[in-house]
Amino acid sequence: MAKKILIACGTGICTSTMAAKKLEESLRKKGKDKEVTIIQCKVAELVSKALDADLIVSTTTVSGKIDKPVVMGTAFLTGIGVDKVTDEIIAKLGI
Repeated sequence: MAKKILIACGTGICTSTMAAKKLEESLRKKGKDKEVTIIQCKVAELVSKALDADLIVSTTTVSGKIDKPVVMGTAFLTGIGVDKVTDEIIAKLGI
């Protein structure tokens, strides 16, 4: 069963789309893209949507009580440290 990753940004549209595409590309290069499902959302939706997720990647500060691992996804916006963050995600998901 694929692990579920939530990618969150302020509006759930622009930066989360960019981060999702970069993460998917990076996972594909490492042969892990088939092991995950990526879903975008607004940071305000995280508390309710995190229940079904295995990991959260956020491009902004995550507030509230989230009981899932959170990885900062700014590397997917800047292009700096993408491999390192992708490896962190793979390790946290155990894939």
